[in-house]
Amino acid sequence: MSSGRASRRRFTLLAATAVAGVLTLSACGGDGTKAGGGGNTNFVTGSGGISTVAKGDRTDAPKLDGTTLDGEALDVADYKGKIVVLNFWGSWCGPCRAEAKHFQKVAQETEDQGVQFVGINTRDPQKSLAVSFEEDFGVTYPSIYDPTGKLLLRFPKGTLAPQAIPSTVVVDRDGRIAARTLAALDAEKLRKMIDPLIAEK
Repeated sequence: MSSGRASRRRFTLLAATAVAGVLTLSACGGDGTKAGGGGNTNFVTGSGGISTVAKGDRTDAPKLDGTTLDGEALDVADYKGKIVVLNFWGSWCGPCRAEAKHFQKVAQETEDQGVQFVGINTRDPQKSLAVSFEEDFGVTYPSIYDPTGKLLLRFPKGTLAPQAIPSTVVVDRDGRIAARTLAALDAEKLRKMIDPLIAEK
């Protein structure tokens, strides 16, 4: 084998390894116990992998807006006054498929209690894949289509930022980040994130 071909193969192998590393860090990973950012974060992670922030220590959620899978403009800030459950997901993600039915169930159960679910579909190169996912699992709440993952990067360092797929972030009625998990959820764990915020006055 020529040295040119050998170096090309070496480069290809290194590139593939780098891509695999990025996907390991950002896709379908995390055990739900990792804290985000550095410095004084003011949040506590419970044994179930759910991190929470006391009401007086919360920071504003970043601007999260875009076009939904249905082609409609959506700005999460328009839901201020409601509790907003942000689920970061991809059709390629096994744990996302496992939790989808639970999210739809709880979204319906809590709609009359002032809770709005919003999906953030990320790293799906074709919108049709995400649309098929929602049809397969009967998801009726809106999802912003974010194929490059730019919305994940808008969360300030030191806040409860989504760091894996799936991640779920809950925003309180004042538009501030209140809770996060970096793991797939069933209906019971999802209610543990939401119910304390529903009870807040």
